Amino acid sequence: MQVNNSIFYTPDINSIHYTLSEEESKHCVRALRLKKGDPISLIDGRGNLFEAVIADDNPKKCAVLVNNIVKEFGKRNYYLHIAMAPTKNIERFEWFLEKATEIGIDEITPLLCEHSERKTMNRERLFKVITSAVKQSITAYHPVLHEMIHFEKFIKETIPIDRDRSDNSCIAHCRDGEKQLLKDIYKKGEKILILIGPEGDFSEKEINLARQNNYKEISLGNYRLRTETAGIAGCHAVSMLNQED
Repeated sequence: MQVNNSIFYTPDINSIHYTLSEEESKHCVRALRLKKGDPISLIDGRGNLFEAVIADDNPKKCAVLVNNIVKEFGKRNYYLHIAMAPTKNIERFEWFLEKATEIGIDEITPLLCEHSERKTMNRERLFKVITSAVKQSITAYHPVLHEMIHFEKFIKETIPIDRDRSDNSCIAHCRDGEKQLLKDIYKKGEKILILIGPEGDFSEKEINLARQNNYKEISLGNYRLRTETAGIAGCHAVSMLNQED
């Protein structure tokens, strides 16, 4: 199908009659200069894409009428969760969120580690970065962005979505030791969780805790990567492995 390039995020849509948020209305009418009768696309972040037309081009309360719904639009055949320590320079972490969303990711959990230089984050701002990337990449699925959590708590309590994570729980680090390549442990179509540390890498204590909880130690290449680059490398590797014949 041909998707309209004018895409709006509508997470609470539940009817064929819908009013865009004030922010989206302003973007639609004033920034894009769309008028009554113009076609647009809506996404709810849960896999539904709505084909609609503008019914009232009010710049504060733009009303639309849905004429078709496409379910599971852009659904991938795998599930990727990356838990990563946000970088000291938050713009680099925002870059990771944007590019990972464009490549394909389902969940992101910010980790607070022993060597973390950033201990807080503005989740609302980061969520908006992801939303923008969702619309840019034309996908109907909005990645879940969790609150920041201590590494030890994440490992020991494991958030609910990963209860059935089987053996595809990995930790990528730069310390010496035997590590496997992602392609040697991952099979197409599977769920996978990858842990990526801060600029100073995971501590030995954190790596040992991951080992004790059956995380596999992996390498993302022969070179030492920045935190955000490692995140993209892992994301891209999983995407490519799922495209192989």
